[in-house]
Amino acid sequence: MGSRDFISGLPDEVLGKKILSLLPTKLVVSTSVLSKRWRNLFHFVDNFDLEDSTSLRNDGFSDFMEKTVALLSNCPIKRLTLNCYYEQSSVHRWISSALQRGCLELNLQSQYRNSLDIGIFSRNNTLVKLTLSGFRTFVQGNFPPDGTVFFPALKTLSLGAVVADPALYNWLISGCPVLEELLIRDVGDGDDDQPSWTRSVVSASIKRLTIYFHHPLDTYPYEDDVEIKTPNLEFLDYSSLLSDGSDVDYLDSLAEARLDLRLWELPTTGDFGDVTNLVAAIRNVKTLHLSPGSLEAFYYCCYTMPVFDKLLHLSIESNKENGWQALPRLLLKSPNLQTLAIKGLVHKVTYRCGSACACTIKPKKKYLYKRYEDRSPPSEVEGRCCLSTCRVKVLEISGYGGSSREVKQMEHFLGKLKYLETVKIGVEEDNNSEYLRANLMTLARASSKCNIQFI
Repeated sequence: MGSRDFISGLPDEVLGKKILSLLPTKLVVSTSVLSKRWRNLFHFVDNFDLEDSTSLRNDGFSDFMEKTVALLSNCPIKRLTLNCYYEQSSVHRWISSALQRGCLELNLQSQYRNSLDIGIFSRNNTLVKLTLSGFRTFVQGNFPPDGTVFFPALKTLSLGAVVADPALYNWLISGCPVLEELLIRDVGDGDDDQPSWTRSVVSASIKRLTIYFHHPLDTYPYEDDVEIKTPNLEFLDYSSLLSDGSDVDYLDSLAEARLDLRLWELPTTGDFGDVTNLVAAIRNVKTLHLSPGSLEAFYYCCYTMPVFDKLLHLSIESNKENGWQALPRLLLKSPNLQTLAIKGLVHKVTYRCGSACACTIKPKKKYLYKRYEDRSPPSEVEGRCCLSTCRVKVLEISGYGGSSREVKQMEHFLGKLKYLETVKIGVEEDNNSEYLRANLMTLARASSKCNIQFI
């Protein structure tokens, strides 16, 4: 077989659309000098990844782009990814050229916080996926009225680190009648960064919604309620400091929710936000993931806990700063729960963890209540062992370190969960991992069907 070039013998369609389309465009163009066989293969490429680099900074990159756009003037484009510093007029010309050739996916990023005129899209009929990230401002005279169809085919919209007129969010969302997936990332990282997202999402078509909304320099709960009106939502990933309240319709189609809720640290007031409506809205989920802060929010800021009749899989994360006070109530309100997954067993020890915790302590006589510790335990957990009545069949523990507290907690779980069939434990790898495994196998189990596995 010798040194025969099998790659060059592949069909043009395979070389161009299957191989070259996976490479950065500047490398694709450079292959044209390899041989006559490769001279025009870049014309078959329909995915373009154009990123500024040290060698093509500023004018060099612009010159490269202008030549590339001219060379590819007759090529169809499926996806364009652009991440660079540029002159506004130049990038408008590049984007317009891609849209005119039927671009389906447009990924625009700018680490330099360039401005972009949203008007260049001008009622595009082909775009299916749009990502805007890192742009400082969007320039346009007046947004059309809400409900004006601007992207009739757009199904996925991602807005990350976009500083813009707040009206942009509502205008874009309302202008996408078939939008199925929306990501909003509004995160402040400096003194001048102000929230842009209006804390409102209204859409009848959205099925997947991801929101990261954090401005750490804010010092008080957001006065405006979070509004989520998405009747066909199936997946929700929501991460934010709490608002005073929420206006959320019942999400009857919601199958999975991931919540990362964070309380405010306000020692002089009792206002920490309210998640009662949000929790009620997600009552039909089958899978629920809660961060350490979400557990505290469920306990301190949810005043009426609904019954999660359809909840089958509950996973929580744990750390030393947050307690498990909400866990007993959650388990009692989840009568059909099948799987309980816990990432890290170490948590803040309080006397309100109830029977879900082996670390429960009694308050000292002169205990000084701090923050919101004076709230009474929920009446539904008094006198009942939430683990003994829990019908969980699968228990998953990750990040197990084998400390005395963790061993005690595992002993508590295994001795109380009567319906356990499978326990999966992720043991941290170190010199004692074999000992930890052997120690866990000796713990008494309330269920005769319980099988311990190490992952």
